Amino acid sequence: MKRTHLPLNALRVFDAAARHLSFTRAADELAVTPAAVGQQIRALEDVLGVVLFRRTSKGLELTDEAVSGLDPLREGFLRFEESVQAMQAGQASHSYTIAAPREFYAQWLATRLASFRRDHPEVRIQLIGGEDVDFTEANLDVAVRLTEGPGDLEGVQLAPAQRVVVAAPDAPDDWIAWSGAQLPDDAEPALQAGNAGQALASALAGMGKTILPMLLVEDALADGRLVALEGPEEGRRAYWLIAPRPQWRQAKVRALIDHLTQGA
Repeated sequence: MKRTHLPLNALRVFDAAARHLSFTRAADELAVTPAAVGQQIRALEDVLGVVLFRRTSKGLELTDEAVSGLDPLREGFLRFEESVQAMQAGQASHSYTIAAPREFYAQWLATRLASFRRDHPEVRIQLIGGEDVDFTEANLDVAVRLTEGPGDLEGVQLAPAQRVVVAAPDAPDDWIAWSGAQLPDDAEPALQAGNAGQALASALAGMGKTILPMLLVEDALADGRLVALEGPEEGRRAYWLIAPRPQWRQAKVRALIDHLTQGA
């Protein structure tokens, strides 16, 4: 069934004028001129094909047609307000759906989400692996991606865009490749990994050397499980926290962003 186009602004003006029985007081409430109120009422009368107000010696008076529609109209405005409140309620939700690469979650994000939950024990989190998850299909709040920037989305960089060549002590001089490694032109990889996490695990297992984001290998370098062969040096891609603008503006998402970027 085709919905009738509703002149909502004119209906709001009618509601104010009916409550005050005065175009002047309605104009004060709506922060417009009395002439603008009169224009809206006349336009509404033209659309409806009825007269809404009569002028009498005592002032403005509602017609029977106006009275018959006033209560349903006000009930409708209340429902509009309830609808807006219901849609805004998601901003105060304590449930998060987050997509993040598994290796990034293990090396960086997990400890920070644990800290966030200590501060907000009511929070519930659903994690989804992978970097190319669709926001709408997965009903995501935010996602972490290794990328050159947020593109058409809103985003904040979580760590510097640094990369380093690493290997386990005494590992063979073989390259471990993955899509983000950018190996030298003459390199012939002995192992092709599917992602940074597999490349990291392969390097830790002593299968060769690879190029990884500095963030992923900081702990392994610190405790000697890996050694830095080259770098770190500036790279093009970094880990970004991203979301479409409606999600980015939500109060709950802003709270998470503020926590994750403290000290960044």
